[in-house]
Amino acid sequence: MKKPILVVMAAGMGSRYGGLKQMDPVDDQGRVILDYSVYDAADAGFERVIFIIKPEMEEAFRETVGARIEGKIKYDFAFQVLDDIPEGFEVPEGRVKPWGTGHAVRAIRNLITDEPIVVINADDFYGQGAFKKIYDFLTDEKNSGEYGCVAYMIENTVTENGSVSRGVCKADENGYLVEIVERTNIEKRENGAAYSEDGGKTWTDLPKGTPVSMNFWGFTADFVRELDERFPAFLEKGLKENPLKCEYFLPFVVDEIRSEGKVKVKLMSTDDKWHGVTYKEDKPALVEALKELRKNRY
Repeated sequence: MKKPILVVMAAGMGSRYGGLKQMDPVDDQGRVILDYSVYDAADAGFERVIFIIKPEMEEAFRETVGARIEGKIKYDFAFQVLDDIPEGFEVPEGRVKPWGTGHAVRAIRNLITDEPIVVINADDFYGQGAFKKIYDFLTDEKNSGEYGCVAYMIENTVTENGSVSRGVCKADENGYLVEIVERTNIEKRENGAAYSEDGGKTWTDLPKGTPVSMNFWGFTADFVRELDERFPAFLEKGLKENPLKCEYFLPFVVDEIRSEGKVKVKLMSTDDKWHGVTYKEDKPALVEALKELRKNRY
């Protein structure tokens, strides 16, 4: 099987964080979170990475991350821009919000052929084991045609500093995904976490051990085609219901394809703790965690 390509979603402006968190150094050598992710991916066997960014970020990326990984792994850029939408649609007046993670990954459609891809967030530290697990899955012939998702336990992915968005997963007895629902307002609780869909008026518990997606996905190449083909239907509905803020979420598309019986999605669990910077207040804990990891690895 062909080697998978790492795809890093780095176009988000980090509105809750308050700036370009993707470019914010997390160690005394100026490295950012995705430097560590690329290092772990290359160590697992990946030989190419595509960074999904905004066009205005390209120069900064080349001068920082690009310079650090030059010669270690091949890299390309895909650009997520608001007006990259199908013919016949227009960006609503006043819309500034990107179209979401599905739209971001759709941006690589002209950069791949038939290679599988692994999609991650730029601002999440996933750990070495996750990259090895997803690489082995995608390069094993017995998993041909399947998607994969490395899931984390909810209690290992929440922050003390505010709410987070996670894809809450359910799997069958064989470890295959049977449901994934994007919850956009999850807060930490003593017994795990809880989510609200009505602005905090009511809350539903997510007990410890609940598996959630951190956007660590493994896909066959045809997934990008599916994203492209399904995007017009999303726009038809979204532009009527919420033209300024509707988002094309990856978990939504994955669950739609799965529910149609077109693909099976293997849920691979990990006990690793999430490290990331949803909020500026998250950074000190991340810096300290990476400092400890560097003693033994980086």
